[in-house]
Amino acid sequence: MYTIGLTGGIASGKSTVSAMLRKLGAYIIDADEIARKIVMPNEPAWHDIVAHFGNEILLPDGRINREVLGQKIFKDKAERQCLEKITHPYIENEVQKSIAHAKSIGEQVVVLDVPLLFEVGWGKMVDRIWVVYVEKEVQLSRLMDRNHLTRQQAQERVDAQMSLDEKVKQADVVINNNLDIEHARMQVAAAWRKID
Repeated sequence: MYTIGLTGGIASGKSTVSAMLRKLGAYIIDADEIARKIVMPNEPAWHDIVAHFGNEILLPDGRINREVLGQKIFKDKAERQCLEKITHPYIENEVQKSIAHAKSIGEQVVVLDVPLLFEVGWGKMVDRIWVVYVEKEVQLSRLMDRNHLTRQQAQERVDAQMSLDEKVKQADVVINNNLDIEHARMQVAAAWRKID
């Protein structure tokens, strides 16, 4: 089984590339999807998060208000690290289960779609690392449009992650997503053909 660690920055187009790889036949393990699942009401991670951040981060139905929590953690590095310390062990446990499942059903190519692949040290779990790259201005513009953020809010979210330039230095494959979707698709298809 061949494993790809797919990463990038916020609003870099990683999800778009992940969808392309799924169409090509890859088995996708989406860490963001797992992260959303583990913080559902009454899950163990949910209890830990509420115990730390308090009930003011909850919506009336008990779900975590991602916007309120986001405002807390993007302004305060210590709080962001605390949230990561709570969630990452739960996420990693689910990722390991998903990898074992993919292996058991004979999947050939598995993609770990992980925004913080380098930050959490999961690069060693994969055979190759693919980074989706965009220039900072493109990233900020897409993030402001997509999430209806001010430039400062977008900048805080971008600054909270390792820079894409740093990620590119550690990549085996770089997908340049500054142009249109067709340009990205051609690069993905070319890299896919080289998988050994």
